[in-house]
Amino acid sequence: MTTSISGNKAVAGGPSSRLSELGIVLPAPPTPLGAYVESSDAGNLLFLSGTLPVMNRKLAISGRLGENLSVKEGQEAARIAALNALAVAKEHLGDLDSIKKLIKLTVLIATTEQFADHAPVADGASDLFVKIFGPEAGHVRLVYGVQSLPIGAPVIVDVIFEIEPVRQSTSKPHQE
Repeated sequence: MTTSISGNKAVAGGPSSRLSELGIVLPAPPTPLGAYVESSDAGNLLFLSGTLPVMNRKLAISGRLGENLSVKEGQEAARIAALNALAVAKEHLGDLDSIKKLIKLTVLIATTEQFADHAPVADGASDLFVKIFGPEAGHVRLVYGVQSLPIGAPVIVDVIFEIEPVRQSTSKPHQE
């Protein structure tokens, strides 16, 4: 059994084997909605554009928390968006096992003014990353509510991963 370093402790297997153990199959990576790239690396960091809860090129869950979506639906949207982030990372790196850990997670949530359960919604993404990278790796997180998000999405997941250094930047526009 191989081990990969996550934070200061070894986790059995790497992210790819953890996904397999959990029975998770990554979706096809999403394509940009505008004039930007989905991923860019610098040194040992991989920055991803915000990912939405899309499946098969369509929004899987739409709406606003506190209006027509429950916390549970928000958690599922955050989980789907996190899976899309992993799919983008895999496409960029060729393999998830060069990811050392999740450094920072930012979750934007489309909410009503009165909605206050931001943290449990963001846990939909955090819990997935903890299952993959281990609880000891930890990650910092910023969560906030916004008035609206692109194409009616309820959440956007924005991540920064620590990776094995890439020889040269592999950022490039996505081509279909």
